[in-house]
Amino acid sequence: MKKLSSTIAQLAALRAAVAPLSGDKVTKKLQTLEGFGTNPGALGAKMHVPVSLAKRPALVVVLHGCTQSADGYDHGSGWSQLADKHGFALLFPEQKRSNNPNLCFNWFSPADNRRDHGEALSIRQMIEAMVKTHGIDSASIFVTGLSAGGAMASIMLATYPEVFAGGAIIAGLPHGAAANVPQALEAMRSPKTTDGKDLGDQVRKASGHSGPWPRIAVWHGTADATVNSANADAILAQWISVHGVDATPATTNVIAGHSHRVWKNSDGRAVVEDFRIGNMGHGTPLATTGADACGVAMPYMLDVGISSTRHIAASWSLLEERASTTASPIASLRSVDAPLDRPMSSRTKGGVQKVIEDALRAAGLVR
Repeated sequence: MKKLSSTIAQLAALRAAVAPLSGDKVTKKLQTLEGFGTNPGALGAKMHVPVSLAKRPALVVVLHGCTQSADGYDHGSGWSQLADKHGFALLFPEQKRSNNPNLCFNWFSPADNRRDHGEALSIRQMIEAMVKTHGIDSASIFVTGLSAGGAMASIMLATYPEVFAGGAIIAGLPHGAAANVPQALEAMRSPKTTDGKDLGDQVRKASGHSGPWPRIAVWHGTADATVNSANADAILAQWISVHGVDATPATTNVIAGHSHRVWKNSDGRAVVEDFRIGNMGHGTPLATTGADACGVAMPYMLDVGISSTRHIAASWSLLEERASTTASPIASLRSVDAPLDRPMSSRTKGGVQKVIEDALRAAGLVR
């Protein structure tokens, strides 16, 4: 059992990780998605549908991290920048403070992390609404997310694997990592298991699905002090087991100075991919200059010389030229500048219990 002082130190680090953002402006390009279902998780939803939309467009579901908004994450990551150029649609589920004071998806809550329940079902309903309204190609639906959004991406891939062709988990955790607040804190420090079969069983029992399974990409910084990179290893072990491929990667190389590994199935198709970003802390990897520039550096959107957004989109064949497009029924919104949503102000500390409670709220682990 860890000493209380160690726990408090960890909580203090989590508090620092969601400190108020300073002066960042966000260009808003997203529209609100209304009337998408019963919404049992009480989430908000935004979308971006380019003026020139492919006839059978792909859909990317993007899940923001704690303290972030949908507009803020899109501004930083550059997803709508690529969508406008290549004709795919975007869906941004958005957390509300009434659900979580720090805008974290409740990935650790059994009320929200199971198939056909809570936030997971709300996201599934949003996807169905996008498919019906915009003629989305049901074989080209993908999901990605950062941190708590990465953990929720893990949940969506496990609980609705039949929906997704692929997913990319950035600084996230494996499905089944936690079912309550103490387990969530411990999982962020270190996953409770890295045994591939045990982890794979968590996915296999989440939906009753027997395959085919979505392809998975993992992105994680080696210096992440908020979500330990051992969680990336656990996610890899989980999906290597699910895909039934050899534990040894088929290829290992270096891209833009960072480690890249790929696991392939018996048909030679890449099914699991790992980008380990050297000396990067907690956030989404960006390249804001050069030929691959995409997005804007800001808190938790880190310029490390490699664009995860562009690499992820390319791996899903979203950057290939489309033969024909059709005008979207939704015109582009004008861009406006507005402050990124800020977390709740810190409270005055008053003893050990108060420190712990405040830090739990800051970590998004208490409603």
